[in-house]
Amino acid sequence: MKLISIVGARPNFVKVAALHRAFRTEPAFDAKLIHTGQQYDARMSALFFAQLDLPRPDYYLGIDRGSPTRQTADILLRLEPILVTERPDWLVVVGDVTSTLASALVAVRLGVRVAHVEAGLRSGDRQMPEEINRILTDQLADLLFVTEQSGVDNLRREGIADETIRLVGNVMIDSLIHYRPQATALNTVGSLGLTPKGYLLLTMHRPANVDSEAGLRTLIELVTKLAERQPVVFPLHPRTRTNAARFGLLERLTRLPGVMVLKPQGYLEFLNLLEQATLVLTDSGGVQEETTYLNVPCLTLRPSTERPVTIALGTNRLQPDMTIDNVLQAVDSLLANPPERTQAIPYWDGYAATRIAAAIRRYPAP
Repeated sequence: MKLISIVGARPNFVKVAALHRAFRTEPAFDAKLIHTGQQYDARMSALFFAQLDLPRPDYYLGIDRGSPTRQTADILLRLEPILVTERPDWLVVVGDVTSTLASALVAVRLGVRVAHVEAGLRSGDRQMPEEINRILTDQLADLLFVTEQSGVDNLRREGIADETIRLVGNVMIDSLIHYRPQATALNTVGSLGLTPKGYLLLTMHRPANVDSEAGLRTLIELVTKLAERQPVVFPLHPRTRTNAARFGLLERLTRLPGVMVLKPQGYLEFLNLLEQATLVLTDSGGVQEETTYLNVPCLTLRPSTERPVTIALGTNRLQPDMTIDNVLQAVDSLLANPPERTQAIPYWDGYAATRIAAAIRRYPAP
């Protein structure tokens, strides 16, 4: 059985690493990898592939940077001839990025079955491009692998047949469990001169937060105030750096007192920083899950989350109002009374990818 997995953005690498490791243990599988290049940085891409034990991609599409529309068109044109030649039994797509939806579209038009890993997540906010990607990919997929019960409920409401839905757990957590000892041994926290549980970790990259000058000025003021409480570690996303430079704010951002602005980190480096933080502030999706598993308090600077289990059972809290005073009030509250994970989340046990591989192997032939 031939499987092709798609990666395009950094979160995809982490998820597909767990999947590819499970696929390699199935003798019946011939597993290949395609990198679309949606978010491509030669140094960081190579580092992630090395750290996550991912093989060199069988194909690299090299799509042009640009709008999601341009990237979608490039993927449609460049992926189609590969799938025509390879004729895989399954195309495996993960998450909710442009590469996820575009690749699924190509496969469906060619009669290739699609497995969507991390299906069913919904924020309810259709202004987020990821929300549209999630909804449409789930409508195209033949098998839908879900991380939490809310995803199953969402898919049922949208009319997805029960026999195509599998609650399997979270491949992001598979990778965290597998690579956590290596991240600990690397000790990025110590090499940076940081005190464990003595700093705030910040990540910020979503358009609503970093694409305008006003948003970035608010971010700078917020970081300045946060650094009065504890040192702030801020790995700077390429999008955030580009926009800060465009508005003439980059130098100011990188010279704030008490703030350690870092280049984008490798997976192991970031995992160590995540685990040893006092509190994490983020607008990321995956970080909400990772902090919940690690039992690290997390404040998500967004009005909604597609991962409600991280709030119901985890350490995540939403902060829809980005005004400085309200964010600082929430931070102070979390520092004084940090939330703890109330119970283990079902199937977040390191074996989600194994369940996915078994489900694909057992699925009836068309």
